[in-house]
Amino acid sequence: MENIRFVLIVILSMISLMLWEAWQEDYGPKPEGITQTVDANGNPINTGTTNDFNESGLPFDEVAANQSIKVTTDVYQLEIDIKGGTLSNLDLLDYPVVKGEEAKVRLLNSAPEQLFLGQSGLLSAGASSKLPNHNVELTAAKNAYTLAPGEDTLVVPLTWTDNKGLRYTKTYTFHRGSYVIELAQKVDNNSSANWTGRQYTQLLRVPHSDGKGNTFIRTFSGAVVYTEEDKYQKLEFEDMAEQDLKVTTVGGWSAMIQHYFATAWVPPATEEQHYFTKELSNSRFVIGSYSNAITVPANSSTQFDSKLFIGPKIQPMMEAVAPGLELTVDYSWLTIIGKPIYALLNWIHDNVVSNWGFAIMGVTLCIKALFFPLSAASYKSMAKMRKLQPRLAELKENFGEDRQRFNQEMMDLYRREKVNPMGGCLPIMVQIPVFISLYWVLIETVELRQAPFILWVQDLAVKDPYFVLPVIMGITMYIQQRLNPAPVDPLQAKIMRMFPIVFTVFFLFFPAGLVLYWVTNNSLSILQQWYITNKIVGKT
Repeated sequence: MENIRFVLIVILSMISLMLWEAWQEDYGPKPEGITQTVDANGNPINTGTTNDFNESGLPFDEVAANQSIKVTTDVYQLEIDIKGGTLSNLDLLDYPVVKGEEAKVRLLNSAPEQLFLGQSGLLSAGASSKLPNHNVELTAAKNAYTLAPGEDTLVVPLTWTDNKGLRYTKTYTFHRGSYVIELAQKVDNNSSANWTGRQYTQLLRVPHSDGKGNTFIRTFSGAVVYTEEDKYQKLEFEDMAEQDLKVTTVGGWSAMIQHYFATAWVPPATEEQHYFTKELSNSRFVIGSYSNAITVPANSSTQFDSKLFIGPKIQPMMEAVAPGLELTVDYSWLTIIGKPIYALLNWIHDNVVSNWGFAIMGVTLCIKALFFPLSAASYKSMAKMRKLQPRLAELKENFGEDRQRFNQEMMDLYRREKVNPMGGCLPIMVQIPVFISLYWVLIETVELRQAPFILWVQDLAVKDPYFVLPVIMGITMYIQQRLNPAPVDPLQAKIMRMFPIVFTVFFLFFPAGLVLYWVTNNSLSILQQWYITNKIVGKT
């Protein structure tokens, strides 16, 4: 019981090891994805088979690149393929790949090795005439659409007709400042027969990797489905390869997500939907949904609606799109704690400081204030233990060879002095879930991506370029050690003295925002511990 602090250090080391293993699993070197055959012009050749359909007739197969419509809004630049109206090559204009450079983050992509497409269409039922799926060529009035200054809405219509009375119109609607694309698929049935069918929406993608090797950031890239019954479910690409998903629910949504960004098809919340996944040839994966079939009588019309959210995982914005969509910001099993911490971080930034670095410091201060009573109890216990260090050393000298006698004398000393050796441990253990939650918040929050702090720290989501913050963190850790009681065992004391150096090296590669939290937390802990030790317990 004499080395409680050493036990805590071991626990912290185990947690760090677990985080390291998670990083290696998600962002360690991975084999390159299977590339697709291309023609002489570099266009992908469709190697899907005629069996790439499910029992509902969904046309899963990918199509070769065709003539595209260029669309530009204030947040997007993308292409809409004339063949099927498939969305591809979507760039986020406000999110450069590297801060200060021109290249933007591309989500949807027609390149075979990074294939990611947003597909949709209609499926005819029974003897009804076939209407366009994403393999049927449509007609557009223009080959380029731009959201003009002063306009809030951009409408892009594509049409098709069978020249026998059936007319199909696929309309994409974009709104200024919005990462939601509205999809309307209208059927005008001017024929003499009823038409019966349903709509489908799906995302087709090859397995995603950031391609940066070990970036010391834990994240999830894969598929997600949200249903009323089972709520939020993550699906690894390996899971989809092993078994197809087939689930029916009212509302819900399906998505492909990655670090900081999400792409999600959101059907009407009041309609029953059938969600599915499937692995195709050439390491391609599909997730999507289709509606129940409806009948459009002769000389009437109907419209199928859906929405596509595609953009940064900003929680307040996603909450307004669909229930549970904000859960794509993954706080692991500590979401119940992580969400309030994010809300506090966001509130401090928006209402107090307008700087994400200072907002991190503000959140740290609030958490320290919340746990002040627990920390005070811990530091009081440590201060009392420190007072006993000379007497413990004397016991060690007198009974060091007799381990049983030494432990008995030590426990008798604790009882006489009314010191609980676990008093410094338990309050810290209570706080660990909060600290881990804050870690996930800082890692997952897209607002911190390329966000400046001060002076040399111009991106809180990457490592400190000059390693100033990690060095300061190591110094604060050393000062904390000096304030705590040292282990009686000389070997353990020597090991503990190495920890500031070890953790400084370890933190050199952590995102600057996370290191800033530790620096602030350590600094506040030093002030708190100094005050309690010197003002409440008395100088030791």
